[in-house]
Amino acid sequence: MDLITTTDALAAACARLAAHPFVTVDTEFLRETTYYPKLCLIQMAGPDAADAFLIDPLADDISLDPFMALMADPNVTKVFHSARQDLEIVWNLGQLVPAPLFDTQIAAMVCGYGDSVSYEQLVNDLAKARVDKSSRFTDWSRRPLTDAQLTYALSDVTYLVTVYQELLQQLEKSGRLAWLSEEMAVLTAPETYQADPENAWRRLVGRLRKPKEVAVLMEIASWREREAQSRDVPRGRILKDDALVDLAVSAPRTVEALGRLRSIPNGFERSRTGGDILEAVERGLARDPATVPVLERTRGRGAAGAVVELLKVLLKAVAEEEGVAPKIIATVDELEAIAESDAANVPSLKGWRHELFGQKALALKNGKFGLVLERGRVKVRAVPDSVSFDLGQT
Repeated sequence: MDLITTTDALAAACARLAAHPFVTVDTEFLRETTYYPKLCLIQMAGPDAADAFLIDPLADDISLDPFMALMADPNVTKVFHSARQDLEIVWNLGQLVPAPLFDTQIAAMVCGYGDSVSYEQLVNDLAKARVDKSSRFTDWSRRPLTDAQLTYALSDVTYLVTVYQELLQQLEKSGRLAWLSEEMAVLTAPETYQADPENAWRRLVGRLRKPKEVAVLMEIASWREREAQSRDVPRGRILKDDALVDLAVSAPRTVEALGRLRSIPNGFERSRTGGDILEAVERGLARDPATVPVLERTRGRGAAGAVVELLKVLLKAVAEEEGVAPKIIATVDELEAIAESDAANVPSLKGWRHELFGQKALALKNGKFGLVLERGRVKVRAVPDSVSFDLGQT
């Protein structure tokens, strides 16, 4: 089993694959020691068993331009399983997102295979085969790659051909192919992969409430993101998440105050990085309060919390009835938003999700629908006005 290591060989492989209506794609990468994932291997296959290829992006004599051209070809559907990290790699390589796109994990959720179904399970169920996972966590950057690694890598795209064909057939039969298109629109949006340092604070803000704390977090998180990107190291190598939260809460303004924080390494406060942190804290404290986002109040308490619990039961019932994974219909955050407002701007109140679940959720919330047990299964039924009552009344 040979690796493609030259541009000419890659161009020939991509030309063969471009003649097919779809191509399955996977990548192997490392990102434990870097900010950006390090691409170590590309796997591709077409519906013809002879068209399966392994590409070595680390080879000295190779340009990935033919691969990028194939990823941009509008006439070839690119099929991935759990595509997001693979798409991030392609975006980082060439500032493009493969399209048209088909993610078999999302498709399987629409087809009722549960939340975040694994590739191995789909191969077992749809391709009637088993994947040898023993090479999954090996070092893909070391050369030469072993036969076991190459066999495992190739199986990630050869079995995917059958998985894709079976899922596509199910979606077409059920009339739900358009549902998948909405999901693919998010995955193919460039902003999904643009790591803007100015938005880095959003990952951690859930622990904070005071505007001053949020303002400081915005500055130090943005600083850390830029540092990690410029040095191509993981965020945690610059500063741990807990340290950022401590800095936002304590807002140290002197070297001594910075050094007293337990989450800051010893001596860190007197380094150049320590000075950068203090400058970021000052920028945060100097921020105009009007520029600090107003945080939503904590959800899920009191009456709203009870509504959320009812909506969870409804979601599970609808998902079971329709054969769709609950996660793709609505998230817990969306349920909390619906509990607070009938006009919540969430996906579950739009498009096919609204028809499937959202309108029932609003009806349940407003007392027009009720949940009943019929033969051990939860069902949604209209509620006559005459039997409406308030549990809070005695």
